[in-house]
Amino acid sequence: MKPIQTWRAVVLSIICSITFSAMAQNVDVQGAWARATVPGQKATGAFMKITASADTKLVRVSTPVAALAEVHEMKIEGGVMSMRPLDGGLLLPAGKAVELKPGGYHVMLMDLKLPLQKDSTIPLTLVFKDAAGKETRTELKVPVSTTAPMSTNH
Repeated sequence: MKPIQTWRAVVLSIICSITFSAMAQNVDVQGAWARATVPGQKATGAFMKITASADTKLVRVSTPVAALAEVHEMKIEGGVMSMRPLDGGLLLPAGKAVELKPGGYHVMLMDLKLPLQKDSTIPLTLVFKDAAGKETRTELKVPVSTTAPMSTNH
């Protein structure tokens, strides 16, 4: 193969891999943050806005800072607040932003292994499943704060 043909093959290969990577990643996560804790506190929440380009579900969450991480739903019915893990995952309709926020859907981090200190970050892995059953993972470095960070991406 001539050097120019080799160069063209390399460029084409790179373009194809970038295109495939962009198509494989059909989920956008914005504004992720976790609530800081006080010493002795064993649970907290993580919040974010997730938009999927095709119907997808958030099926699992994990982090090394907690023994258990689950997607929860919080709601008030008849004046009584209830919180429960979502069975089967959180549906992310195509093109519609789903907000995980205090008082609604959120990631519950339980049995924390250490206090989450303001201005630190924690690793968080989100596992999504598309309509065909294919799973993809998104690795995040989530800032820890006492309040939601200011964002222009609403």
